[in-house]
Amino acid sequence: MTNIGAGEIIYDLRKKIQEIQISLDQLGEPATDIPEMIESSNLLRSNEYLSKANQKKSELLVAYEHYSVALEELLSSVFDIQKDLKDILKEQSSLIADSPKKSPKSKTKSKKK
Repeated sequence: MTNIGAGEIIYDLRKKIQEIQISLDQLGEPATDIPEMIESSNLLRSNEYLSKANQKKSELLVAYEHYSVALEELLSSVFDIQKDLKDILKEQSSLIADSPKKSPKSKTKSKKK
């Protein structure tokens, strides 16, 4: 087996993805323009929101990248195990086919002199 702790890694990565998604959802929607404020302050607030959202989305992409790599490693391990099991099955099948078949023993009668 390649990675015994792969399931734990995937669980941790999935948990991290969920946490990032929650924090991204908590950002909510960008603040609406307040007519009393000047245009530049509205643009600054919008830029601040977009920066935070972009940062969270970047973190999310990195987490998904790590998650997909871990899943690929786990899948590779599963395929390796599957191949090993097929090889074992073929070997056992050939051993069974090659073994001489035993016929029921017949009792031989000994002749008395």
